[in-house]
Amino acid sequence: MEQGRTPRSFISIFLLFDLLLLRVAGNAEVDALTALRLSLSDPKNVLQSWTWNATDVTPCSWFHVTCNNETTVVRVELFSNNITRGIPEELGVLTELVSLELYMNNLSGSIPSSLGNLKKLIYLRLNNNALSGELPRSLTDVLSLQVLFANNNNLRLLPAPPSGKRTVTAIGIGAAVVIFSGGAIALAWWLRSRPHDSFFDVIGEEDPEVHLGQLRRFSLRELLVATNDFSYKNLLGRGGFGKVYKGRLADGSLVAVKRLKEERTKGVELQFQTEVVMISMAVRRNLLRLRGFCMTPTERLLVYPYMANGSVASCLRERPRGNAALDWAKRKHIALGAAKGLAYLHDHCDQKIIHRDVKAANILLDEQFEAVVGDFGLAKLMNYNDSHVTTDVRGTIGHIAPEYLSTGKSSVKTDVFGYGVMLLELITGQKALDLARLATDDDNMLLDWVKEVLKEEKLESLVDAELEGNYVDKEVEELIEMVLLCTQSSSLKRPSMAEVVRMLEGDGLAEKWEEWQKKEMLTRTKLYQTQEKTRLN
Repeated sequence: MEQGRTPRSFISIFLLFDLLLLRVAGNAEVDALTALRLSLSDPKNVLQSWTWNATDVTPCSWFHVTCNNETTVVRVELFSNNITRGIPEELGVLTELVSLELYMNNLSGSIPSSLGNLKKLIYLRLNNNALSGELPRSLTDVLSLQVLFANNNNLRLLPAPPSGKRTVTAIGIGAAVVIFSGGAIALAWWLRSRPHDSFFDVIGEEDPEVHLGQLRRFSLRELLVATNDFSYKNLLGRGGFGKVYKGRLADGSLVAVKRLKEERTKGVELQFQTEVVMISMAVRRNLLRLRGFCMTPTERLLVYPYMANGSVASCLRERPRGNAALDWAKRKHIALGAAKGLAYLHDHCDQKIIHRDVKAANILLDEQFEAVVGDFGLAKLMNYNDSHVTTDVRGTIGHIAPEYLSTGKSSVKTDVFGYGVMLLELITGQKALDLARLATDDDNMLLDWVKEVLKEEKLESLVDAELEGNYVDKEVEELIEMVLLCTQSSSLKRPSMAEVVRMLEGDGLAEKWEEWQKKEMLTRTKLYQTQEKTRLN
């Protein structure tokens, strides 16, 4: 044998040894899940992939099993599959498990006490089965457990614990069981510390989980847990349609949960669900995607992806110290993205969607600072008697088109006006209604102020000082031209959002602007002649 060379057989032994170590590491989880498979009757064959072979080291490739980055099982989801028989004790081996979903089957027997070994368990859903016996006392040791659903079984609640020992208080709300750690004292503290803006749960308001295409129906309790009971610390903002809270779902994803503030009206559940589905079908990069909703007799909530960079308004005016201002290139890109989103709502949805409240606060920014139009469809969602127009004016002062304000009738051109004002916010960094100038200027609307500055040809005074002069004059002029085209007093003269997109992309703005200037000059001439005629008379 040559020196310095390792025999192939020796290498093979090491490789085999490594493989055996990996096999042993994953063996406990494989054995536990295999025990679950063997203990169940599986008429739909959903567990067909749960068979170990020589190429498997862990069960992470099995259907209905989710692992973390360390290839450790953290979720088992076998809900609504008609599986029967019992839950084995071996599941207690899955010590990294975060969520166990076995609801809406026909499981029988008792709940194994070994589930008390799952110290990281957050969600345990066993509802809608045929389980019997008592909830095992070992569950009181699972301090991470936030929600246990065990309704629609033949279970008994925990018996009273010995005095002086820490326990878990199980409280029946509706037909479900919710776990609170720390006993009656902690429960009393929890009730006192709830925010005044509370959610009230009633019997029968939890429906089975429903998926409408890609749209998911969440339970109220699931969203309560995700947002830490709608804690004030998770409040992202509030607007005309309600409050928005940041939340984290069981799978770790961040969401924004909007609680609609209007009270429910009887008999409109189906129409509400229909409108929600319609909103969810508007799918485009520049539109905020609806992930799901929650509807109970007392509450309506919408669930959206969380936008890490907030809104255009927050980036312009509520920027944390140390964060860079939106540069001119980003502002131009945001203007185009928002226009594309609105154009899609107007021209490419099965039912035309009018936003009615286009403003910087409703243009959100994703991780790449791509503009994402939010809150669309909510005006119609909140007014079930509305087919196309409404006499209930919704919007923000300074952004509302004059014809909408005077007649209550909205149209796609209402959104065009709001978009024009939003462009001004991007250029100036200021609110449409600048409260700081109300006491000093006659013209307190941002739009009126801009027109006055343009007359005096002081373009630089329009641009946000945060840009520190880093912008292209010609591009600013073009966006100002776009603003004036979009905010004409006559809705018929305003361009469509599709035309706005084309002009922002360099097609037709010069011609439109020249036409506007001619009409503006003619209007001013006629006004001057009328004033002179009145003066002479």
